[in-house]
Amino acid sequence: MFVKICGVTSLETAKVVQNAGADFIGFVFAPSKRRIAPVKAAEIAKHLSPSLKKVGVFVNESLENIKLIANLVGLDYIQLHGDEPKQLATKIPYPIIKAFSIDQVDAATIQDYPYDYLLIDSPGETFRGGSGNTFNWKKLNELKIDRRKLLLAGGLNINNIKEAIDTVHPIGVDVSSGVETDGVKDHEKIHQFIQQATYETI
Repeated sequence: MFVKICGVTSLETAKVVQNAGADFIGFVFAPSKRRIAPVKAAEIAKHLSPSLKKVGVFVNESLENIKLIANLVGLDYIQLHGDEPKQLATKIPYPIIKAFSIDQVDAATIQDYPYDYLLIDSPGETFRGGSGNTFNWKKLNELKIDRRKLLLAGGLNINNIKEAIDTVHPIGVDVSSGVETDGVKDHEKIHQFIQQATYETI
């Protein structure tokens, strides 16, 4: 089970994410309370193992800026979390994680979109991205997604992650607010979440 901890903004937290055994770390380069400057993300990235895959989260960003930031930070994956057309995705020279809100996606869109992983999230509120709430996981059955490419997001936390995995059977899970306390990444929750998510595969 792959685990992605998203919205990391400090080296201290990044080290916790790495030491806890996460597979992906997410840096948000789009409007968000977890937004990070590319220069700061690049400095954090210098201290991380190559085995921890660095994901840049973008919302309706230009191809030029995506490439510039990816090169500066040393990103391994590009996560497109906006309304990016498939024509843009085909021009990005990095593996793609394409995020869709569960209420804005259909089988035809998924079929035509070039991606390495498909991330399905809860509908956003103020910003693009999840609301911190879960959605009806049974809706995923209507999309006929290859579960070997599915990353589940939206309201996941240490209390529901096992149920989510048992119900959905994704290849990986993505969490941000679910490992926070009062809007700040909680290092103990990060450890607990990864332990819960990977329990069956240990």
